[in-house]
Amino acid sequence: MHARIHRWAIPTVAGLLIAASLALARIAADAGGWLMLAAAVVAGAPVVVNAARALRLKVVGIDLLVAVAAIGAIAIGNFWEAAAVTFLFAVGHALEDATLAKTRSALAELVALAPVTATVVRDGAQVEVPAEAVAVGETVVVKHGGRIPVDGVVTAGQAAVDEAAITGESIPVEKGPEAQVFAGTIVADGFLTLTATGIGADTTLARIIHRVEEAQDAKAPTQRFMERFSRWYTPGIIALAVVVGLLTRDLELALTLLVIGCPGALVISVPVALVAGIGRAARDGILIKGGEFLETAARIDVVAFDKTGTITAGSPELTDVVPRGDWSGSEVLGWAARAEAGSGHPLARPVLAEAARRGLTVEAVPDDVRSVPGHGVLAVVEGREVAVGNLALVAQVADPASLTWAEGVVSRLADEGRTPLIVALDGDVVGALGVADTVRDEAEGLVEDLHRAGVRRVLMLTGDTQRVAAAVAGRVGILDARAGLLPEQKLDVVRALQAEGHVVAMVGDGVNDAPALALADVGIAMGAAGSAVAVETADIALMTSRLSRIPHAISLAKRTARVMRQNTAIALVTVGLLLAGVLLGGVTMSIGMLVHEASVLIVIVNAMRLLRPPRRMRVAAPGVG
Repeated sequence: MHARIHRWAIPTVAGLLIAASLALARIAADAGGWLMLAAAVVAGAPVVVNAARALRLKVVGIDLLVAVAAIGAIAIGNFWEAAAVTFLFAVGHALEDATLAKTRSALAELVALAPVTATVVRDGAQVEVPAEAVAVGETVVVKHGGRIPVDGVVTAGQAAVDEAAITGESIPVEKGPEAQVFAGTIVADGFLTLTATGIGADTTLARIIHRVEEAQDAKAPTQRFMERFSRWYTPGIIALAVVVGLLTRDLELALTLLVIGCPGALVISVPVALVAGIGRAARDGILIKGGEFLETAARIDVVAFDKTGTITAGSPELTDVVPRGDWSGSEVLGWAARAEAGSGHPLARPVLAEAARRGLTVEAVPDDVRSVPGHGVLAVVEGREVAVGNLALVAQVADPASLTWAEGVVSRLADEGRTPLIVALDGDVVGALGVADTVRDEAEGLVEDLHRAGVRRVLMLTGDTQRVAAAVAGRVGILDARAGLLPEQKLDVVRALQAEGHVVAMVGDGVNDAPALALADVGIAMGAAGSAVAVETADIALMTSRLSRIPHAISLAKRTARVMRQNTAIALVTVGLLLAGVLLGGVTMSIGMLVHEASVLIVIVNAMRLLRPPRRMRVAAPGVG
């Protein structure tokens, strides 16, 4: 509120003085003239001060042009022009501040979400403390309608939690024991007890605020070019005014040129669009690291997807246990689980989960374990060598005679859309496991939405078998599925696409396929809520795992780039027409400043259109992005 009052104080006082001057002009011309001079001084003093500060830093900016023009107008006794120019500049500056504050509203809204207090359990009693005073590991209680003050894990209770501020999802999510919750989200219905895992600057909300703040301040290539251009342009306008003044002996014409040539709209045209675009994205649960990546995202024409955890839900289940010969299914699963106990691969989890469900005993750690990236795991369990993985891995250690059986099983499981895992014990294939991951519901319309957003090619890159990859790709309409790829081979694919002149986006979960995400022109991390690594390192981080956010992010980037081009064109055309008008006659200093400030407002208002959600999102059902 105070900032609003301060913003409008100078234009209000100057405007009242101009009005009083015009009212007194017919009664007392001298008094009217002095009031007009006073208006010019009130509105112009801050401009002169800012110009002097900029000059001390060796910066020739817009303030200097206006200051020189106003002082010159006063020197030749044209108080009305001086007052009009400085008043309009002050009004324009105030409006610019107000509208820029509006474009940064997404960040302000995020900051406002940070809870001030928290209710913790200490010595058996509930105590209200400042949110920053909560310690990691403490028990926090959040009641119906309360805002969760920390990141944490639910230990008791059941509640519907509104996570719109973090993920952009409009539908509350049901949370129960062992569920993860985030600071700044709201318990819409229910009661939760949770253990704090992240507080203060370590919460997901704090990381998002920090990233949005940095992104809105980061400069895009176009913005950097505009700043370099204005550093030459402004002195050029001063030189032009001096030359015109010397040639025509018309000081007022020279001063008018200074005012007309102000590159205000040009300087602000790009940053205001970037701030608005990044702010809109943040509201929709999309974190864009900065203007450079937003501009690059607008040129994306190829999108490559990881399969597991991206196209699929990332929660595979064991669907088949196929024993060979006299081996039983429990024996095959037991040996595989013992080896996988030392593996961090996503496919190890369903194997271990099924073994636990069947009550099989699995030692916490194998005697020895070696992961083979892209192939599987080799382990020593109770002195026996166990291999669990694809055919390429097992072929290195197993008897060739047993591989014929394995090849047949692999073929059958792959045809059924399963990921086959061959299990070998002491060089002999004892059986196979089939693991399947469900395709995300919204994946089936993904390719069409991406094409609509301007993407020409969509690929899937996976380490899985060709048959499994083809089955998943066929479900979602991806025509180019590349299977059996090691991490370095995915890098080669991305590098080859870039060599063909494509702007490539790589989509993954923010942890796996990190090299390909880093090499791609734009790395997009899925489901980054709660993942500090993804939020900090991804070029674009989607706070939810909704695939529909990807075409939305690309469309928003293209809209922002389009607004940047429109704003630049508006600014250049306005300056060109005004300069022509001055040189040909008919455009005065005050009229020029009025048109100039109007152009500044036009580019800001044009950029603020980005703050509105796209039409498809506005008419979509709740929760549909």
